[in-house]
Amino acid sequence: MTRPNILWICTDQQRWDTIRALGATAAQTPHLDRLTEEGTAFTRAYCQSPICTPSRSSFLTGMYPAAHQVQRNGNAYFPDHLTLVPQIFRDAGYRTGLIGKLHLSAAQNRIETRPERDGYEEFYWSQHPGNDWPEGHDYADWLAERGQSAAAFDESHDLISHPVAAEHSQVAWAADRALSFIDRADGRPWMLTINVYDPHPPFDPPKSWYDRFDPADMPPPVFAESDLAHHHRLKGVDQQTQTPGDPMRLPDPGAPEAATHDSPPERYDVLAVRAAYYAMVAMVDDMVGQLLDRLDASGQRQDTLILFMSDHGEMLGDHGLLYKGCRFYEGLVHVPMILSQPGRVQQGVKATGLAELVDIPATLCDAAGLTVPAQNQGRSLWPVLTGQAPTDEIKPYVLCEYHDALAFPGSTGSRGSMYFDGRHKLVVYHDLETGELFDLAADPGELHDLWTDEGSAGLRAELVLKHFSAMMRVTGAGPERVANF
Repeated sequence: MTRPNILWICTDQQRWDTIRALGATAAQTPHLDRLTEEGTAFTRAYCQSPICTPSRSSFLTGMYPAAHQVQRNGNAYFPDHLTLVPQIFRDAGYRTGLIGKLHLSAAQNRIETRPERDGYEEFYWSQHPGNDWPEGHDYADWLAERGQSAAAFDESHDLISHPVAAEHSQVAWAADRALSFIDRADGRPWMLTINVYDPHPPFDPPKSWYDRFDPADMPPPVFAESDLAHHHRLKGVDQQTQTPGDPMRLPDPGAPEAATHDSPPERYDVLAVRAAYYAMVAMVDDMVGQLLDRLDASGQRQDTLILFMSDHGEMLGDHGLLYKGCRFYEGLVHVPMILSQPGRVQQGVKATGLAELVDIPATLCDAAGLTVPAQNQGRSLWPVLTGQAPTDEIKPYVLCEYHDALAFPGSTGSRGSMYFDGRHKLVVYHDLETGELFDLAADPGELHDLWTDEGSAGLRAELVLKHFSAMMRVTGAGPERVANF
């Protein structure tokens, strides 16, 4: 078999409901719509953690956080004993490259420490642009070559800002590096991972993109007055929004002086924020279009498997919250995932069965005919993609975990976990010995918590047992077994 090229595009903090072809009517995503039409979209894909590093560790190793133990942002290093997907492909003769963030270890005020075997032959690193860029930040170097200064990204107290023109954005840099990588095809199959920072906060799209969206056209956040009392019950659970509020009653485009990336403002214009967020997604979509056009022009499209996904979502005002934390609402844990390769992957299919990001390593290895490492806990989705397995029943449940994942002012080191069977979502906050229970068939907005409902006590007990059993099955078995005793 001819091994396919792999173009793996991973956005940061992009919700599932941001692609027009999948129902997001306010989105402007013609190229992602095309990718959906030319491939298979998993409409119920879930991340394994609502935070960057543990989520990325899961979809790069095929292991759940309870097994790989890389459960927090800001770690000193990434463990050497874990095998990363790019290394598997490089060992198989692939030309490999990274553009953007890796974020398997701390990346604040420094270039993150690369794992000894991360598998990347070419490495163009860039975390979020800012005024603390260390030497070796590839996007900073690219900007300097164009006479631009890092000072444009000095921290602003405005929740929405426009620090650079579109042609100088990080997305433009990523597209430039990616087109060069594709053009330098040398006969070997290649794997290119593009990890842009958008649409992660700060909400800072170029003005030319922001002006394409009218805040009045944005869908309002999911919110009910009961959310405020509900969050009071969970006051001890870490969440970057430390003071939830009715997002539609707090219109103020400017953030207070105390607001930071880790402490969202208490007053903001939520529809303007949503317009900025959709603008950032649209800019990524434009990059996808450039890459598709180049693959077509170079004759590589038929030979290239494209994966588009995100590491986790964003609250975006839902339930009175911004950003992320130890929460498991759909806006945070439900993510986009689309795969396409003409002639190999089913086209125009919307797979409605449950899927997880932890399934990505096995899927990519299966597509390329490579052996999945023994550490893998995910399931290959390749039979679904090729029509050999049903698209409506894939996995019986999905899991998501948060273990002391973020350190920010006021954080307490919360731990929580989620079990979702496609209808009922059970969340346990282990430090508070409480949780949440939602019936998404009757309550898709997750506005009516059944955790304390007497009539749901039996269901809650049943789901707690299933959740406990499911978590125990993915805690990891340690080193590979090579003998009977």
